[in-house]
Amino acid sequence: MTAPARGESPTGHPTVDDVEFRALYKKTKYLVETADGWSLVITRYRPVPQAFPQPLFGEPMLLVHGFSQNRHAWTSGEFVKNLLYFGLDIHILELRGHGKSSLELQHERAAKFGKKPPPDLQWDWDIDTYFLYDLPAAVAGVRRITRRERIFYCGHSMGGILGYGYAGIHHDHFDGIVTIGSPAELGKGSLPLKLLAFAGPGLELSVDAALGGLNLQRSAAHTLGAWAARVTKKDPGAAPRKLQYRYLPIDTWLKLAADALGYAEESPVLSLIANRITWLTRWDRMSMDNMRWLLKEGGEKEPRKVVEQFLRWIRAGEVVCYRTGYDFQRGFSKIKVPMAIIFGDLDPLASLKSTSSVYRSARSEYLLWRPVKGNSHIELTMGHDIRQICYDIKNLVEYARTHRGRSPSLPRIR
Repeated sequence: MTAPARGESPTGHPTVDDVEFRALYKKTKYLVETADGWSLVITRYRPVPQAFPQPLFGEPMLLVHGFSQNRHAWTSGEFVKNLLYFGLDIHILELRGHGKSSLELQHERAAKFGKKPPPDLQWDWDIDTYFLYDLPAAVAGVRRITRRERIFYCGHSMGGILGYGYAGIHHDHFDGIVTIGSPAELGKGSLPLKLLAFAGPGLELSVDAALGGLNLQRSAAHTLGAWAARVTKKDPGAAPRKLQYRYLPIDTWLKLAADALGYAEESPVLSLIANRITWLTRWDRMSMDNMRWLLKEGGEKEPRKVVEQFLRWIRAGEVVCYRTGYDFQRGFSKIKVPMAIIFGDLDPLASLKSTSSVYRSARSEYLLWRPVKGNSHIELTMGHDIRQICYDIKNLVEYARTHRGRSPSLPRIR
């Protein structure tokens, strides 16, 4: 099934463009508690019955964002609106340290309930933490809230990688899984990523050395100031806080990029340059207002350990949970639920080469592996082509609904 063109409705029912977004849902939020003490926020868009058919009404779907993102990765465009149009019950997880699942929330809840904050609160977690604690808590939370044994899962980028790993173990928790821009072999077919991964340890040492030098200078200056304060009997002030590389300040970088984009938008020449040099985004495939909003509101700091694990995966050509030894790639053959693997044909992170192994290994009876023409990485959840992506999701959910409880017996649908 293909998506109707904008403004067309072969059935006579209103199209998604004709419907007011706010009329499609009731928004709430709820908390899920991880086994290691974090409180994570899930934002729920519960569908409201409409006069037109909603073929997927009430089917719960968990959305999980990617690296350094938050809930706005899904809501900056009309991705959620398109899914609500079909009646899906949307639950958006924000991983620890992202969006509403903030460090401040952990301090507030620790004070409220008289407990200690989580031990890794100061950016001391990695991808294993997301996989072992955040994702299980979210899946259990959605299942509990909706009273469903199985739910649907949709992950973008890193969120999709986490979904691959989870589906390879807990096949009885999902009715279907969708990944958007999610590589199965990071760096495969991308020389720049390979070079960055091998240069990573050296760059980190350089950053540590530079910060160490600054700390020595600041400490020496404070010591001299303290001696002078003894003579003048003035308050020398508190010792300077030690500078450490704990996280990448991606939120700050993206806000600066949003301001720069504003200047580029006013200049045809700068706009053309931005379109040519972009790596993960195609400016011509999305609304500039949506893009600037995402840059300002959708970026988050990402811990050093998360970055290091990604680079280690690329160097070693593996996707592994190092704490348990679980190999995501070996688990691909255990994925049996309906699955859609969607990526941009211009995406340097998730490409034909870097997604092919999960497609060839998965044992799903319904298995879609599809590039979206003219797209890179970011615009897949907020660009002009999300309608066809959402119809891919609709088709998968409809298939799963009509085949619940049936054992695979037919050739895979590809």
